[in-house]
Amino acid sequence: MDINAQTADKRDNLVNDLKAVINDAEDLLKSTGNQVGGQLDDTYRSARTRFETTLKNAKAGLSDLQDSMTTRTKEMVGTADSYVKANPWQSVGIGAVAGLVVGFLLMRK
Repeated sequence: MDINAQTADKRDNLVNDLKAVINDAEDLLKSTGNQVGGQLDDTYRSARTRFETTLKNAKAGLSDLQDSMTTRTKEMVGTADSYVKANPWQSVGIGAVAGLVVGFLLMRK
């Protein structure tokens, strides 16, 4: 697995973890509001409002990050594809050299 694939996997795991945290926080807010009922004091209301705002901002930021990363990834794939089509023999040579280097490194261990 190459470095770009590992980075993409880590990024996807991070995005999934953040989505899970956001969903858990939303569930917590809903259940806390239901348990407290009509006895909410001003401090709790203020904290809950701030938290809800922060949560909405985090969701929007996460969505923007995911969109930008998807766009960048598609651009990178397109650039690599264009390069390989324009320089097929250089691409084969680079792949062969990279394979030899990895092979030698694995044999040494």
